[in-house]
Amino acid sequence: MKVTIRYHSSYRYPEPVAFSPHTFRILPKADRFFVVQQLAFETNADTDVQFRRDLFDNEVAYCFYRERSADLHIEMRATLDVQEKNPFHFLLESRAVDFPFSYDEREREVLAPFLKNEGGTPFELPFWKPEPKPTVTALIDLNESIFKNIHYQRRETGGPHSPHETLRLGVGACRDLAVLLAAALRGAGVASRLVSGYLCEFGGGEKKALNALHAWTEAYLPGAGWIGFDPTNGIFCNHNHLATAVGLTPADITPVTGSFYGKRMPAEMSLSIELAPAEDEAALVTDARG
Repeated sequence: MKVTIRYHSSYRYPEPVAFSPHTFRILPKADRFFVVQQLAFETNADTDVQFRRDLFDNEVAYCFYRERSADLHIEMRATLDVQEKNPFHFLLESRAVDFPFSYDEREREVLAPFLKNEGGTPFELPFWKPEPKPTVTALIDLNESIFKNIHYQRRETGGPHSPHETLRLGVGACRDLAVLLAAALRGAGVASRLVSGYLCEFGGGEKKALNALHAWTEAYLPGAGWIGFDPTNGIFCNHNHLATAVGLTPADITPVTGSFYGKRMPAEMSLSIELAPAEDEAALVTDARG
């Protein structure tokens, strides 16, 4: 199927301000299952836009704003050709079929940063314990345990809560649940990374990522590579999960980083993110406000 994505955000200030360089991690990260057919990125006039590959091989737009302005606007439009993906179409190496498993020497060397939680302290969930069982079953149980025990609560602004804070609250936004799952995986000896992107939620039912970017987690499994888990929905990730950035920490996948220079003043911010099958493009609407 073909999918159209429109991302639009704007920041308005009472008077012109200067802007630091901004990094935008909102460009679809193409892979075997979706091809970017068309892509347009626009921001303020007279801006030097550089497209780069960051430390994690994410394509980012790095923007130098030459002029002061009372408005900062960003628009990204993409058309993707998306192929159906079976999230369970993989074979684990024999040493990883049963949980817990161990990485080989080369894997441990490369994956070392993705095996450590912040501060190097152990982390465990009170409602899930790593027990001997088939690896896929164990990880399904882990993902579903977070889905069932931590209630989803949409939060428009702010960074993710720490895993301990999310457990204390018993609720979390998608970014909180992704960070919690990554910590639980690392605590169980499984390398994990964070992912930000778009979630196709066509048809009826609850739409948790409506007009917003989504966040999930990937685990590295020998023989299978990086496999996605969506604890917000309690599922393995499939072709409906369209990544924009992967990274070790939340800062590595933040959609927008940058600041403005000027006296403290209120700013008005608006954001809209719209996904639709390309043939339904005319039905897209903008109704998100931050």
